[in-house]
Amino acid sequence: MTTEEVAKKVVELVRKQAWYEALDTLYDNDIVSVEATAPESQGKEAVRGKVDWWLNAMQVHSFEASEPFVAHDRFVVQYDAEVTEKESKKRRKMSEVGVYTVKNGKIVREEFLPRIA
Repeated sequence: MTTEEVAKKVVELVRKQAWYEALDTLYDNDIVSVEATAPESQGKEAVRGKVDWWLNAMQVHSFEASEPFVAHDRFVVQYDAEVTEKESKKRRKMSEVGVYTVKNGKIVREEFLPRIA
């Protein structure tokens, strides 16, 4: 897959909240994942753990993904969500961009940058 094809497929799957399908089909086994407030993690199982945490910690009321911005081996998608933290019951809006790098048709790096309120 080209970078553009991977980008479009990411958007298609995350709009359906098909997190595991995206991980299983589009990510390299040695994916490097960087969150703004957590240490860098590596490997599909580490990313699967992040997805598990998200699904267990958040009730998702809405989740939107922009069309991707694509150039060379990278693409960016803006995500906007409204969630309730299950433990605190606090409802909030979130916005961040995901910056992805693609090699050999698979995502090898993702980095998430949150919007500062």
